[in-house]
Amino acid sequence: MTDAAASPVSPASPADKTAARARLLTLIKELAVVRGKVTLSSGKEADYYVDLRRVTLHHEASQLVGQVMLDLIDRAGVQVETAGGLTMGADPVGTAVMHAAREAGRDVDAFVVRKAQKSYGMGRQVEGPGVEGRKAVVLEDTSTTGGSALTAVEGVRNAGGEVTAVAVIVDRGTGAKERIEAEAGVPYLYAFGKDELGLD
Repeated sequence: MTDAAASPVSPASPADKTAARARLLTLIKELAVVRGKVTLSSGKEADYYVDLRRVTLHHEASQLVGQVMLDLIDRAGVQVETAGGLTMGADPVGTAVMHAAREAGRDVDAFVVRKAQKSYGMGRQVEGPGVEGRKAVVLEDTSTTGGSALTAVEGVRNAGGEVTAVAVIVDRGTGAKERIEAEAGVPYLYAFGKDELGLD
């Protein structure tokens, strides 16, 4: 009996990747952009809210999230063996990337970073197969100040992982890129800018 996991998988063509990105952008605009005054987790106010959990937990969009984010990481030349971030916004993004990699015949694990180390059980802050000695990409659905991503970077490094980049689905253009690159010393990648969502 042939092992299906061992069968070669054809990489997605550039046209497929372009189509996936275009479809994901459409779904983000349709499902995630909510207009009106809101207070963000950072405490800042905005005239709109991008609720990306409506996308990352959506039956069609979640698969596209994995494909688009994996392609973003690859195009940047960033090495990745495991991907994840601060619970809970990053959890479905990490899972999506893990599945997209598997579909492409690659082994990329996912991880979850708790806000603080557990005081019981194994006392871990980073959950999953383990990040020690592995190249890790920290993921977020979106970032305003970069604080959540930086917490995740610190957690991964404390657990022995090598953070190679921070990658988000939507960049709000509010300084997260500059802060993360300055404080974490790694590239900050994003799939879509707020201009592409018509939020400028």
